[in-house]
Amino acid sequence: MRVAIAGGHGQIALRLAKVLSHRGDEVVALIRNPSHAEEVGHAGAEPAVVDLEHASEDDVAQAITGCDAVVFAAGAGPGSGPERKDTMDYGGAVKLIAAAKQAGVGRYVIVSSMGANADAPGDDTFSVYLRAKGRADDAVRASGLDATVVRPGGLTNGPGTGRVRLDESVPSGQVSRDDVAAVLVAVLDSPRTIGRTVDLIGGDTPVAEAVNVI
Repeated sequence: MRVAIAGGHGQIALRLAKVLSHRGDEVVALIRNPSHAEEVGHAGAEPAVVDLEHASEDDVAQAITGCDAVVFAAGAGPGSGPERKDTMDYGGAVKLIAAAKQAGVGRYVIVSSMGANADAPGDDTFSVYLRAKGRADDAVRASGLDATVVRPGGLTNGPGTGRVRLDESVPSGQVSRDDVAAVLVAVLDSPRTIGRTVDLIGGDTPVAEAVNVI
């Protein structure tokens, strides 16, 4: 399998690239900053310098041509203002949809957030973020692509346990980035997850089993 990861230098993306490459998959990491190429290379990914926020759809499509799936793991990031939440967390996801269609990539997995809602109330930056994520999720679901929306809870850098709680709705909680990456791999492998939107937190169920029963 050849997988393109948008936001390829992000913490989840680097973990995902390592897992995929270690098992023999090919990974293309879309990165904005050329100086990140070496690090994504060490994670086993082929760097592709494409600024998803400002690049044309044609440029993004060219970077992902030949891939079997795309994973949107990009985002404006902590400390960014409301405007970038809209242009990156929403706009970047939509641009990747268009590029995937142009490049003939049918599988699309998006890393969202628990609480994402296009109608989330509030004017603070976090509310804007939840709305942007919610709009992106809606766009992915309506895209006609073979899409899965994964909505992790609070992210931690603790070691993965390989056990999670995954369902259409789960209580608020935390999950390690290692376990998020493991779930993304299992989702990519599982056609039964197509068309599903799932919340994700740490739990007691092995990842493969959790994905198999949703």
